[in-house]
Amino acid sequence: MKNSALAINSIYRATEGEGIFIGSPQVFVRFQGCAIGCLNCDSKDTWDFPLEGTLSLSEVLLEVDNQAGPLKRVSITGGDPLHPKNTPGVLLLVRELKKSGKWVNIEAAGTRILPDIFDLVDFISFDFKTPSTGVATRPSLLKEMAMNYPNKFQIKAVIETPADFEATLKVKKEVFGDGFIPWVLTPAYNLGEKFPKIRFQEIVDLNELSGGHFRVIGQQHKWLHGPDKKQV
Repeated sequence: MKNSALAINSIYRATEGEGIFIGSPQVFVRFQGCAIGCLNCDSKDTWDFPLEGTLSLSEVLLEVDNQAGPLKRVSITGGDPLHPKNTPGVLLLVRELKKSGKWVNIEAAGTRILPDIFDLVDFISFDFKTPSTGVATRPSLLKEMAMNYPNKFQIKAVIETPADFEATLKVKKEVFGDGFIPWVLTPAYNLGEKFPKIRFQEIVDLNELSGGHFRVIGQQHKWLHGPDKKQV
């Protein structure tokens, strides 16, 4: 099975730039192919599905080790690693990474829950799609995440407008009430845009005035390198 072909966009070492593990160095394995179509996606180069796999599983594992050195953390992202075309390869990869003692995070687009993979990984970053993305997340999936994967997930929402914040707050209250949930708001920092200081402060203020249901965490890698640079 180690010669199975996976659709890989890139494999690189970088420091986590967003979410609750911001600042943690790790290796990113970015899968190629996504059919979700978020309007504000900053990785549209990952959308097209290759006609066949680009790297064997053995080649992926070797490159992960080459990039990692002494690091143990690996984040599987995309594209959409949980698209049905990618999930067989992702499952094989996760199994091998766990055998080698790696700590594995999966970046989930918020469109599906896959127990075969979610049960194996150490952490799940689960998206909530806001109105500005043009995509919707079923609230029932958020409740299922909290019930089945407590202490090993976060919900992330990219907030571009006050309407995004209000929609996110509405769902949070409907699903979880006033209880704590590991839910991160990421102020949008779009391609070609200068640092959105006013947007960032507006989201911080909205969160405080609404009762502080969320953590507001910006994208550190974009502060350091700008919004367009890849593999950082």
